[in-house]
Amino acid sequence: MMTVAIICGASLAATFWMLCDSVKQVKNQILMSKPQLGDIKSTLDSLQPLIKEMEECEKELDGPGEELENLRVKMEEGVELIQECSKAGSFKKYKYGSKLVELSKSLKRLLGILNVQGIRDVKKALVSVRNIENQVEQIEGKCLIHNNQSEKIAGWCAVPEHPTITVGLDVPLRELKMKLFTDGVSMVILTAPGGCGKTTLATKLCQDAEIKDKFKSNVFFVTVSKKPNLFLIVQELYHRAGAKVPELQSEVTAVSWLQQFLKQTGQNPMLLVLDDVWAGSEFILEKFDEFKMTNYKILVTSRSAFPRFGSPYYLECLNNADAMALFHHVASLGDRSSYISEDLSRKIVERCMGFPLAITVVGRSLCGQPTEIWQKRVMEWSKGSSVLETEHDLCNCLQSSLDDLNEEKPLLGECFIDLGLFPEDKRIPAAVLIDMWAELYGIHEDISSIVNLYELTSRSLANLVVTRKDNKYSDGYYSEHFVTQHDMLRELAIQQMIQKPLQLRKRLMIDICGDNLPMWWKDQKYQYLIARLVSISTDKEFSSIWKNLELPEAEVLILNFQTKYYALPEFVEKMNKLKTLILTSYRTSPTELNNFQLANSIPSLKRIRLERISIPSISRYPIQLKSLKKISLFMCSIGQGFGNGSMDMSEAFPNLVEMNIDYCNDLVELPPKLCDLIQLKKLSVTNSHKLSALPEDIGNLVNLELLRLRCCTDLSELPGSIRNLKKLNLLDISDCFSIKELPEDIGELCSLERLNMRQCSRLNELPRTVVDLEKLKEVTCDEETEVLWEPYLPFLKSIQLKVVKEDINLNWLQKAHC
Repeated sequence: MMTVAIICGASLAATFWMLCDSVKQVKNQILMSKPQLGDIKSTLDSLQPLIKEMEECEKELDGPGEELENLRVKMEEGVELIQECSKAGSFKKYKYGSKLVELSKSLKRLLGILNVQGIRDVKKALVSVRNIENQVEQIEGKCLIHNNQSEKIAGWCAVPEHPTITVGLDVPLRELKMKLFTDGVSMVILTAPGGCGKTTLATKLCQDAEIKDKFKSNVFFVTVSKKPNLFLIVQELYHRAGAKVPELQSEVTAVSWLQQFLKQTGQNPMLLVLDDVWAGSEFILEKFDEFKMTNYKILVTSRSAFPRFGSPYYLECLNNADAMALFHHVASLGDRSSYISEDLSRKIVERCMGFPLAITVVGRSLCGQPTEIWQKRVMEWSKGSSVLETEHDLCNCLQSSLDDLNEEKPLLGECFIDLGLFPEDKRIPAAVLIDMWAELYGIHEDISSIVNLYELTSRSLANLVVTRKDNKYSDGYYSEHFVTQHDMLRELAIQQMIQKPLQLRKRLMIDICGDNLPMWWKDQKYQYLIARLVSISTDKEFSSIWKNLELPEAEVLILNFQTKYYALPEFVEKMNKLKTLILTSYRTSPTELNNFQLANSIPSLKRIRLERISIPSISRYPIQLKSLKKISLFMCSIGQGFGNGSMDMSEAFPNLVEMNIDYCNDLVELPPKLCDLIQLKKLSVTNSHKLSALPEDIGNLVNLELLRLRCCTDLSELPGSIRNLKKLNLLDISDCFSIKELPEDIGELCSLERLNMRQCSRLNELPRTVVDLEKLKEVTCDEETEVLWEPYLPFLKSIQLKVVKEDINLNWLQKAHC
């Protein structure tokens, strides 16, 4: 029997022969009846004429070299492995199979290294060893390729048959073709949430007469799926084209073969559809996008937008008419419309919210059922049941997106679920999410929360809307950023919240109609809950009469209401861990808040946001919030709420570092007492058009780093004391049309780095002291104000002028659709 000592130090060819002999011995002694080993014997016999050439290669290379030496050592290990297997007396697959797999993997890796390093002199030897590797794989019954990816599917890259029904896709098809045929565009991303019809639209595109006329038979349809395999994709492209399928040992080899395929096939117009590409598969898109050719077009369907590959095409959900048409088809109502009323069908379709998959699965489940079953389904939904609870195929489709997100980025998955805490069909201010996530998840940089929202948008799980797009350069102002979400995705988020029993949930969402509290609350069950996030919504009929509820672990409390008068629930006094309080009125006019002083008892409260609240109503009684760091007022009625004598701001907010006042249209002047908030670092007053003056003592805010006065159109001047703001880093006076001049001593702002003065159209000149702004790096302006800086540019070498144009988007004011 051969030993390691005998084979140690043998040449590559000698080691090869020893491996052949070992396989032959095993075949003759143990498994003579196995046809696989008979095939191996035939293959090894056919390799004999090549051995001499391999020996000559070693001589010409003056030794085997490091790479071939590694290969020789692995073959020695192969000889030893087979000899060990023969000792057992019974050559069973389950005992040696895994070791043979590892041997095969090692040989593949070494062969890949040889290919990458370009060792051309031993090509024939590599081919021989690869044949051995292939035969070793046969011992395992061709099970060595993981995940059964060695199986070839006939017609895998063929275009699917034309869909049986494509309701509502004519306009998207036309727009998609226009985008795809645009000169200079090689790749288009077709994106939407799961179940919106992306694959159906892509199939319809491939079967379109204009597409067929342009690309002929040069259309390839590849389903990539969640775990793409570049090797398999390249092999199947060759298979579909009728060419010889290449053997691939490394990614470098696969890319080389892909490039060759694209160059050859792309000599004529070619369309490649990469269907169902998941987040994290950018490397696949990169490989296909590397080769820029005039006639080469790629369409990618994905739940992710992949923005770095170009502007995506967003497939919207169906309108009412198309949704009804699709439902009539899948529910087979053509001959039975007399049995099912149009009103009943309409109620079911409305609940599907334009989602094609929802309409399809609901329609099929009701097809042929008695009217009573249809009526029961509508009745269940009217009582709060979700479509996702009854239609598991739809739920699984949407759930897969969230599962993928949780696996890759668990924190982002938590952020998605948080979106379900807000009322249906209402836009969610990004500023609210920033305040929530800062305290819940420690995301203290606002920009990080915005990045999370952009990523949820790119994965078709939310939609981030920026109402003003004129400033492409981020300056940390997010009061005009809002999140919308399709109702079906909101239901998915809610489903995640309610999976655990009520007493174990970390999120608690309560909707109250009139004074009808949930049964568990009304019956005083589960009064002690451990939720960290609590959202309570009430309607116009609510009387502000609360029952006791203990929420000792709550860190975020969201209260949504629609009444003219509102009172905080008394149980907030016991919420000792509460850090963020969000109060939002959905009335057209501000709500009067009667007992805001209850917040005094919350020791850990750091952030408060009030939307459409009457400030005078909360300033009737003295408040002192020692822990408060940030207060935000959005569309509030200021009146005399902060006027002289009504509130001592330094006592009310002794440690306040940030104050935001947005869209408070009755704010005429900032109260002088605001200048006593000496801890303040950020002061933002925007879109308050009646604000005409700032306090003369604003220079007392010596720790102020940011002063934003955006779109205060009546503001005519900045006080001279502003020169005392030695820590001021950013000054924003954009859209302050009435400002005619800047303070003469503005040059004393020794820390100023960024200045936004876009649309300050009445400014005629700049004070000469601007040349003293040595740290000024960035000035955002328009074409008119840009001219004012030209005389000073020779003295401000490091300054960068950013000229932007006005572009306001008011689409967010309309009800958000998919």
